Amino acid sequence: MMATAIALPAGSGLTSAVCSALSLSRASVLRHRAALTDPPCVRKPRPLSARALPQRERDQVLQHLREPRFADQTPTEVFATLLDEGTYLCSIRTMYRLLAAQGEVAERRRQRTHPVYAKPELLASAPNQVWSWDITKLMGPVKWSYFYLYVILDIFSRRVVGWRIEHAESAAQFKELFIDAMEKHAVPRDQLTLHADRGGPMKAKTTALMLVDLGVLKSHSRPHTSNDNPFSEAHFKTLKYQPEFPRNFETIEQARAFCRRFFAWYNQDHHHAGIGLMTPDQIHFGQAETVYAARQSTLNAAFLSTPERFVRKPPKPPQIPTAVWINPPKPIEQNQV
Repeated sequence: MMATAIALPAGSGLTSAVCSALSLSRASVLRHRAALTDPPCVRKPRPLSARALPQRERDQVLQHLREPRFADQTPTEVFATLLDEGTYLCSIRTMYRLLAAQGEVAERRRQRTHPVYAKPELLASAPNQVWSWDITKLMGPVKWSYFYLYVILDIFSRRVVGWRIEHAESAAQFKELFIDAMEKHAVPRDQLTLHADRGGPMKAKTTALMLVDLGVLKSHSRPHTSNDNPFSEAHFKTLKYQPEFPRNFETIEQARAFCRRFFAWYNQDHHHAGIGLMTPDQIHFGQAETVYAARQSTLNAAFLSTPERFVRKPPKPPQIPTAVWINPPKPIEQNQV
């Protein structure tokens, strides 16, 4: 579109209406046209200041700065030392400027560099391919006391495949929970990917060695990027926004009893919007197609009895997802001419 607008003759009347029809800004078209037609602006060299040091004095300053006794000194220290010795060469700023021109100004200390973390891109097209796990705090009986809820979630079916509540975060406790979940669901080696954030138990050596032994691929979110672990975060919101969710738990047994009821409801009765209003159990155990067909029969009967209520097309149940992504890859944009 931009190339078409630029190619219009200069006197053809590039009006705002024409640009609106092409979904372009008139100012942008004129700016691009000017860049192609007008000669490039050549910047004039800046004249040398009359107060600038002549080349002979510049060499003299550099010679002093490169003396062995000043090898580890800053221009500020060099300036003060020479001034105490009765010598003035130039200002401190000029010393820095001359050193920079020679490429001799650099940070001497070792600077901390942050590693580049790759964005996790995970695809699940069936249950037991990608699990996500996290730990959340449940308020205890007094201020600053907490119980810690561990939850492992299948991102395809949204089913909670394992959970436990403990007094602290521990990689050893998660190890027991994860091995038990693997055995209950009979997950074979080299099939499952376990995704988590970068908390202590998630990055612990105990967790990493366990995953290697079980043939499970590990994946981590980028630091300070909650969107990299969206399913666990959304699940905790569903938990804590329940009307029955208490402000705090008096005992760990009370917390476990509440979560036992919640997870039974969540897996068996909760119609999840992200999986076509199916329950996690229906998706996880392959019942979704049967439920979908029954729903379609009900809607077909409703359409035959009152077709005037459905104006555009016959009704269909919410679609069942065939694939679930964590950070789906962006499509490659093709250049438009």
